[in-house]
Amino acid sequence: MVRQLTEQELAVDPVVAARLLLGAVIESTTPDGVVGVRIVEVEAYRGGDDPASHCYRGRTPRNDVMFGPAGRLYVYFVYGMHFCANVVSLTDGVPGAVLLRAGEVVKGEDLAQMRRPAARSTAELAKGPARLTGVLGLDREHNGTDLTAESASVRLFAGDPATEIRTGPRVGVAVAVDVPWRFWIDSPAVSTYRRGTRRTRVR
Repeated sequence: MVRQLTEQELAVDPVVAARLLLGAVIESTTPDGVVGVRIVEVEAYRGGDDPASHCYRGRTPRNDVMFGPAGRLYVYFVYGMHFCANVVSLTDGVPGAVLLRAGEVVKGEDLAQMRRPAARSTAELAKGPARLTGVLGLDREHNGTDLTAESASVRLFAGDPATEIRTGPRVGVAVAVDVPWRFWIDSPAVSTYRRGTRRTRVR
């Protein structure tokens, strides 16, 4: 039986939550229809002890959602053109989140293709964090959505536990570039690894 993940399940260290999310399905309902994506690649980010995190320098209006409660959707704008989506973890008041890097469209493929007409294959529809957010139709308005609420427009469903999980450095970060907190399972939708280049500004 398909069930939603709960706040209690997600109120754990982001590294633990990252593994839990592999194989889970995030489903978004908009006026255009429903799109569901099976998560196949994620990255974990903590708070004060993770210099690559948005919360490393403290709480701000931008990163406020990352401080909980767990199970909320943290959506941010990057490079002036893309949205990225994260699932908040840890306990309320302690920052942490898991970036959704890539997934496989398992529901609403026609709508997903309309939103991503440049995709050359179904595997490319949600291959990368901006593409994943795009096929789900997520933007700033979804920031703070409770993914564990039955009535939410964006919901998170448990999947079969992932067994063969691979790990490696996170993609494109400017600091903590060798921390192996990117997790993925075998899928053609997993994004291409790009090692970050060091710069003074953190992620």
